[in-house]
Amino acid sequence: MPATVGVVGLGIMGSAYAGHLLDAGVAVGGFDVDPAALAAFVARGGQPAESARVLAERSDVVISALPSVPALEAAFFGADGLAAGARAGLIVVEASTFSLAVKESARARLAERGAAMLDAPVSGTGSQARVRDIAIYASGERTAYDIARPVLERFARSVRYVGAFGNGSKLKYVANLLVTIHNLSTAEAVVLAQKAGLDPLEMLDVVGDGAGASRMLQVRGPLMAAGTYDEPGMKLEVYQKDLEIIAAFAQEVGAPTPLFSVSAMFHTAALAQGRGKQDTAAIASVLRTMAGLPTDP
Repeated sequence: MPATVGVVGLGIMGSAYAGHLLDAGVAVGGFDVDPAALAAFVARGGQPAESARVLAERSDVVISALPSVPALEAAFFGADGLAAGARAGLIVVEASTFSLAVKESARARLAERGAAMLDAPVSGTGSQARVRDIAIYASGERTAYDIARPVLERFARSVRYVGAFGNGSKLKYVANLLVTIHNLSTAEAVVLAQKAGLDPLEMLDVVGDGAGASRMLQVRGPLMAAGTYDEPGMKLEVYQKDLEIIAAFAQEVGAPTPLFSVSAMFHTAALAQGRGKQDTAAIASVLRTMAGLPTDP
């Protein structure tokens, strides 16, 4: 088990990873550009770093949980970024969802400083991360994976080594394609139950015990039934990045994605309603409007 672990990006996902590591008695350092996120991390028992560079200098393994490519560029390659503090033997576990080109570029530039990088995206929402119910698809150098695995197992239900660098991201694209489709199918089911005069929570309980069950029915169905989306496990505005990446990847490899394409339209429609800060479950509000039901907050 590495002596010191760092987490760069202490938002919805990163704060959950750090919390589980702290609960396991691991020494955890953290950095975030948001003072409030860093303060919450310190209150949880973490050791703050004044920059990503300092975090890299202090850590054996750094977990990266960042929301965008600009955030990654700043945290990794800014004047006080991880690369500036990297050294031979440092392992960076990039757990976000980005294009393969972005991840390959980051890996190459970190390698120039002697650091290894794993492509290890996470499948699961923020609410799942908080209860250690996420899966990690780790890819890259097997030696680096073997060192990082005990760290990852402290905050994930499932940790899978999936081979060559980039395979993790490819699997995450497939997983999120299904999440996107199942999110819309769950919204359809909830709104149909409401229009039919059924109790949507009872519907979720009954249908979720049969062949119609899915993780999105379980995770996002209750949010849709309640019409409350202001404690996001994944913000719509952040997930839009994932939708664009999946669409571009599918086009690149020549795979048809008809259900995904339709589902993505409803996520975009929810953004147009001004719901970018809300959970992706808010796509149900688009269907509720179409169905003539009262608009969700």
